[in-house]
Amino acid sequence: MAPHSNDAPADGSPYDADLMAAVTELGDALRGLVDASVRTAVPVEDLRAAAAGARELTTQLAAARRPAGRLSPLDDIRAFRQVYNMVSGVGSALAPPVVVRVVEDGVLAETTFGLAYEGPPGFLHGGMTGLVMDQVLGAAAIHAGLWGMTARLEIDYRGPVPLDTPVVLVGRVTESAGRKTIVTGTIALATDPDTPLIEARGVFVTPRAEQMQSYFSGVSDASGRPSPPGRPTDATAPLPADGAR
Repeated sequence: MAPHSNDAPADGSPYDADLMAAVTELGDALRGLVDASVRTAVPVEDLRAAAAGARELTTQLAAARRPAGRLSPLDDIRAFRQVYNMVSGVGSALAPPVVVRVVEDGVLAETTFGLAYEGPPGFLHGGMTGLVMDQVLGAAAIHAGLWGMTARLEIDYRGPVPLDTPVVLVGRVTESAGRKTIVTGTIALATDPDTPLIEARGVFVTPRAEQMQSYFSGVSDASGRPSPPGRPTDATAPLPADGAR
């Protein structure tokens, strides 16, 4: 159950529970719409009617907008909570979403990729692989208390990742020295987690103070007040091991 607006959740600052529920509901609905739109075989007149309805919804949602660099009222960058993150955000129509959890030696994520992420027929697009692995590797670094931005990401494709099939993604820190952290991870079928289809290696580097100022000085909170992050990452906080928030 989401906390009341005056409660402080375990993963960061207080937030409006009704707003979080509404954002989550809209995100679920939009993901369903995206999936339906790429699977549909309805006739032309139904497609045009759906397009008109989508334009009406766009006008409704665009009545109040936030610019790039301004956080939503639900975001907390100190807790790595970003509700519109394109990999794990509950409010994002682009996110599968990927649910990341803390495990003993790193993080583990679970998801199922739908037809919207198709590359070769029936399989995940290779570029989407890099996107989600960057997120999972970054979450592993965060869990280890190591903050950085992606400097290098290497992907080895051992086999295609099937769509509409549950998969598991894992990430763990393998090396850390100074400002540099190396994280490795895999994607495998949930039914065969010990046989990687994807192997990834990421190098994360903590920017220097002057770089942080240059990159993030324009970030503001939902009211427009300056709110630059104190540590650099775009990953969402993994859930605790028991899944509780």
